[in-house]
Amino acid sequence: MKFIADFHIHSKYSRATSPDMNIKTLSEYAKLKGISLLGTGDFTHHLWLEELKNTLKDSGNGLFEYNGVNFMLTGEVSSIYSKNGKVRKIHNVIFVPSFDIADKINSTLSGYGNIAYDGRPIIGIDAKDLAEILFGISKDVFLVPGHIWTPWFSLFGSKSGFDSIEECFEEYAKDIYALETGLSSDPGMNWQWSKLDRFALLSNSDSHSPQKIGREANVFDTEMSYKAILDALKKKDKKKFLSTIEFFPEEGKYHYDGHRLCNVRLSPGETKKNKNICPKCGKPLTIGVMNRVLELADRPEGFIPENSIPYKRMIPLAEIIADTLGVGDASKAVSAEYRAIIPRLGTELEVLMEVSEDKLLKELPIKIAKAIVNVRNGNVNILPGFDGEYGEIEILKEKDSAGEKQLDLF
Repeated sequence: MKFIADFHIHSKYSRATSPDMNIKTLSEYAKLKGISLLGTGDFTHHLWLEELKNTLKDSGNGLFEYNGVNFMLTGEVSSIYSKNGKVRKIHNVIFVPSFDIADKINSTLSGYGNIAYDGRPIIGIDAKDLAEILFGISKDVFLVPGHIWTPWFSLFGSKSGFDSIEECFEEYAKDIYALETGLSSDPGMNWQWSKLDRFALLSNSDSHSPQKIGREANVFDTEMSYKAILDALKKKDKKKFLSTIEFFPEEGKYHYDGHRLCNVRLSPGETKKNKNICPKCGKPLTIGVMNRVLELADRPEGFIPENSIPYKRMIPLAEIIADTLGVGDASKAVSAEYRAIIPRLGTELEVLMEVSEDKLLKELPIKIAKAIVNVRNGNVNILPGFDGEYGEIEILKEKDSAGEKQLDLF
């Protein structure tokens, strides 16, 4: 069966998250978005885990169900430690098929840090040792390095990461089958580095509010079970792991280099001219995702590996509506228009990617219909995000698009 999955989110027990990040509300938004499988996030937090146990129904296939939406037990942990003379800060997402395994993981990890204080706990343990512990508890555990290019907390991040997966995970590198690209990069950027070819590249929302789930996601055509999904990822089976749904990476918070406090935003070329120093304050710049990818890349931009999983870029429907109305995406006007569109045309992801152009133009306000079509065609301008600031996106109107340089979808 074909379905869309978003594995990496957070609960209301993670810092800076919405109090609406509960199973009931998440399931409601999953249906609006068109997501059939959602990660629970935060299973390491005792209160959230207890809610999950009391709310979810075990489907008997490594997944769980609530109100017609499937859930997989997932959680993100932050490892902060010193290795090879450098402080490392690595985020990893853990997938498990049962509460029993989750309980064993929590019992063990509690010896390395206070896992109860936050939904995404900090533990003082080497990522390699974390892998050893997890795989020792169960061979069914699936470990995915999270948002691998983010500067401060990731596998390859400019501030605290490594230059190879082997340096980080050592002998357990062979047991890592998938990587999460993060909002500030997409598969096309990752294809520039040949060392990543063997990995399935996952895209997830890392959402802190129900409205943001599915802003990045994964499309599968498999049996709806934990084992079938993991098999598709481990084998990188293009017939079963069909594609990913992506942000425009320029919209991500760390795409370009810069200094937020100085309002300095620089491309990699501009950063090089400034010798990695902020031209305003004279302090080192935060080196973003694009620069870090180019540092490790051994292929030109636009290279497509033979075994690559395709992807599509999109902008969430609320952002598109907000752009056409000239208001913020959290406004009541946007919510009202969104809620009016979905019952008529299908789920959000169907509206954005599958409903025909003719039907969009017939059924929707003309500005919104044309904006969706423009996004599909890559007719957008984006001021790239930098140093923790999201990029600013403008959907080009027909009268504005002539002569403009436009971003390609692939």
